[in-house]
Amino acid sequence: MEERLQKVLARAGVASRRRCESLIAEGRVTVDGVVVTELGTKVDPDLHEIAVDGRPVNRERPVCILLHKPTSYVTTVRDPQGRRTVLDLITGVDARLYPVGRLDYDSSGLLLLTNDGELTHRLLHPAHHVDKTYRVTVVGMPERSELERLRRGIPLEDGPTQPAQVRALRLHPVESVLELTIHEGRNRQVRRMMEAIGYPVKRLKRVAFGPLVLGNLPPGRWRPLTPEEWAALYASVDLAAPPYPFDVPEGAGAGKSLTGQARRGARRPGPRRPR
Repeated sequence: MEERLQKVLARAGVASRRRCESLIAEGRVTVDGVVVTELGTKVDPDLHEIAVDGRPVNRERPVCILLHKPTSYVTTVRDPQGRRTVLDLITGVDARLYPVGRLDYDSSGLLLLTNDGELTHRLLHPAHHVDKTYRVTVVGMPERSELERLRRGIPLEDGPTQPAQVRALRLHPVESVLELTIHEGRNRQVRRMMEAIGYPVKRLKRVAFGPLVLGNLPPGRWRPLTPEEWAALYASVDLAAPPYPFDVPEGAGAGKSLTGQARRGARRPGPRRPR
């Protein structure tokens, strides 16, 4: 089936869809040996030979895993400062995984990693309103009126936030615990929201992302998605789920092997140009 070239590259785990568009515009992508610079060019990844900087793009089978990110790890593929990254916690995975969004260095909780660039793009795009739920421990005890401010939206330096869902799990004059659900993904948004109403964050943990729930997965451990989670995640952003990678073992466990590449079919001449 023909798809836009940038979408095929993103699905293959080359980079985000926006970055793949830049690679095409820079003349770094070839289809059947011919440089393609026109965005919107349609190709069939099973029939065309696609390369970036001369290196063939293998059509990796989509893989998604769920990690319980501990604090003191950065949510990047590599860190110029030499700090530990979340990928240091992933072993035995035969796929190029990338974090979906970020969790702060001092934050913990549910982090999704995948090689499906289109899925990542949709999960992070504001139009799809994917909920993210956090357990927030703050100094002091917020008043009911202050929680209502969170529910209405908080003015920040980069604009007002969308209304949040807020539930008080524990209120105490010394330390309180809230559950906060938002669908935006601004930098350090939850921390800034709480600071705006006068309650600094002591601990921040993401406990749910879309249809996925962290549950009792220990910090530093990961697991592949279950078939039910796999289907629900793709459905949450209006994507048809690829075949579930059945050789991915179910259940928790770091060091489990994830393998498999989609095989290429016969080639045919030339990609179809956009009209």
